[in-house]
Amino acid sequence: MTRSFTSASTLDDAMTAIAAGARPVAGGTDLVVGARQGKKPLPGAIVAIDRIEALRGLEERDGGLRLGALVTHEAIVADETVRARFTALADSSAIVGSHATRANGTIGGNVMNASPAMDTGGALLCIGATVTLRSEAGEREVPLGDLWTGPGATTAAPGELLVAIDLPAPPAGTGSAYVRLEYRRQMEIAVVGATAVVTVGDGPGDDSGAGPVTDARIAITALAPTIHRVAEAEQALMGTDGGDDAVGAAARAAAAGAAPIGDVRASADYRTAMAEVVTRRAIAAALTRARGGEVPIPASDALYGA
Repeated sequence: MTRSFTSASTLDDAMTAIAAGARPVAGGTDLVVGARQGKKPLPGAIVAIDRIEALRGLEERDGGLRLGALVTHEAIVADETVRARFTALADSSAIVGSHATRANGTIGGNVMNASPAMDTGGALLCIGATVTLRSEAGEREVPLGDLWTGPGATTAAPGELLVAIDLPAPPAGTGSAYVRLEYRRQMEIAVVGATAVVTVGDGPGDDSGAGPVTDARIAITALAPTIHRVAEAEQALMGTDGGDDAVGAAARAAAAGAAPIGDVRASADYRTAMAEVVTRRAIAAALTRARGGEVPIPASDALYGA
């Protein structure tokens, strides 16, 4: 039972409450659901951070992007820069939960919940996101890949608050996509998901983007204790023409890198089998976008049943 509730209007107020042991909450979309389902009791002390304007920014920086912790999924998918240059993040933000979840749920809360099934995690990881954690002692930056340690667990200290997420500028010729296995259109939790961020070079004597794959980043979702990149899948694609054989090899490598659990939503064997299918579709969509083709957002809807 919550015994103490504070609503902070400034970051300093929030840090004081967090240092005293309060749990920060913004949209509360996971916290409330978890408590209702009996998964985890509400914290003894809560500090609401939803009124802190300093955490709401979504802005371009040196060709990259800075997301304040309170930016909602709805705001992310509506942003033209995200849709044009960080498309995998738009794909994933567009299918988080339901319309109500996307309108209230924040990217900071999503990241700090550290769910291995979170939709936006693979996109942020493959793009190369860095998070800024703040405490009363100051701030520090942590690569996203060093933040998650297991389901619901991070390397953040008890008195730290995620205040921003920074994404570097993507190289020219880069396309990205996130694809999720879908059973239904709303209130879905990823059973299997895959992200691909690929960069292609120019074709011989032109700038068509028909050249080889010069960089590849592939991550799998809901297939291990944490969302993670699969180096073997990336290597299978690097330096190739991005044809069917290369894409298939990369997809098989991604499936081989999975270590899923079985639960009421899917068996471990089914998840592993679908990992290859979903990864292949994510890579194909990313390559299409990298070469100037169109894949509607979200890619999962466009490719569902393909």
